[in-house]
Amino acid sequence: MTKNVLIVDDSMVSRMMTKSIIANLHPNWTIYEASNGEGAIESCRQHAIDLITMDLNMPGISGLDAATQILQEHPGIKIVMLTANIQSAIQNKIQEQGLSFMAKPITADKGPALLRALGH
Repeated sequence: MTKNVLIVDDSMVSRMMTKSIIANLHPNWTIYEASNGEGAIESCRQHAIDLITMDLNMPGISGLDAATQILQEHPGIKIVMLTANIQSAIQNKIQEQGLSFMAKPITADKGPALLRALGH
């Protein structure tokens, strides 16, 4: 089944790594990219996004704030927050919003876990 995935991260290297991992596991999925929260919100308005990987710390609107707004407008989207900030308070805040959490960096060996977190 084809999915539309949005990768949101201000680091081009992180976006490229996440895109490579997802594309290798699901080459038929369509992958979009955004470099900040505002771009993520706009991409969700323009495309029928199914799944999102969202960096937490980005310039402008935070990933958590962007995820909250996206879910208000598109409640069916599955979002996994990716961050190097693994403090339990941050993880709790993410989970309180009904989002999944995964620690960065995302590497090829974490690919299957990332897809499970996305519900696939």
